[in-house]
Amino acid sequence: QVQLVESGGGLVQTGESLRLSCTASETISGTSAMGWYRQSPGKQREPVAAIHSNGGRNYAGFVKGRFTISRGNTKNTIYLQMNKLEPEDTAVYYCNLRRFTDSGMENIAWGQGTQVTVSS
Repeated sequence: QVQLVESGGGLVQTGESLRLSCTASETISGTSAMGWYRQSPGKQREPVAAIHSNGGRNYAGFVKGRFTISRGNTKNTIYLQMNKLEPEDTAVYYCNLRRFTDSGMENIAWGQGTQVTVSS
């Protein structure tokens, strides 16, 4: 069973930066993606960014060029560099690993979540 361990959340002021990291306990075969979702109180969990096994990257519209997702030296670790943070970015950020097959997308694992709080 793959496990995801996240770190890097915290409390910052508007305009400051944070970097989140996520490490998977093992790699998985096939076409996959690792990424970040976030959830604020009273809202549904929403995708933030993802990096695919082929190197492709996706970002949510609200990122507006402020966030960058990258992969570490090993394929097991990803980072989310978040710049120019706004109070609206306050949420629990979850790491996600999923696989794509002919049948569709399969969620392999979720991290435990890391709190990001941006004060105004």
